[in-house]
Amino acid sequence: MYMHYQGHGDAAKLAAAVHSALEESKTPLAAPPKGAAQPSIDLDTAAIEGTLGAKGTANGGVYQFNIARAGAIKEHGTDIPIGMGSGIVINFQPTGNGKAAITGDFVLTAQEVNPVLKALRDNGIEVTALHSHMLDEQPRLFFMHFWANDDAQKLTDGLKAALDKTKRAK
Repeated sequence: MYMHYQGHGDAAKLAAAVHSALEESKTPLAAPPKGAAQPSIDLDTAAIEGTLGAKGTANGGVYQFNIARAGAIKEHGTDIPIGMGSGIVINFQPTGNGKAAITGDFVLTAQEVNPVLKALRDNGIEVTALHSHMLDEQPRLFFMHFWANDDAQKLTDGLKAALDKTKRAK
């Protein structure tokens, strides 16, 4: 489940409020012990990276991508960095026998919504939500969440078809 939030004001007060919410949700706050083994990712991550044209990172048994869009995204005149939700997020979790569950969200302009939706659906990837995360961003953006569980390379090819409909940073 995703939860989106936004805040303005004193950074320490905002951090304390987020910390309190995370504690309430029972989200683990401690980092894994240094040197702790990562669960293996039983997928051809080099092939996935090559197809998507992006570098991924292993995190707790999930292979993650955060792909930057071309051009600045601003809200209230301030740049929104990729780590704050302006990137296209793609996650792969192995499910055995060369298959993967994928999820994430595309960050899209209005002109990109229908072409990306079609590319995903044409490749067996289900769109689970389309909505806005911000109120006053420029350019105006839409967030398209997706999910599928199938052959990892087939899904990678479908994601590439959708990525090709977006304006990404070079």
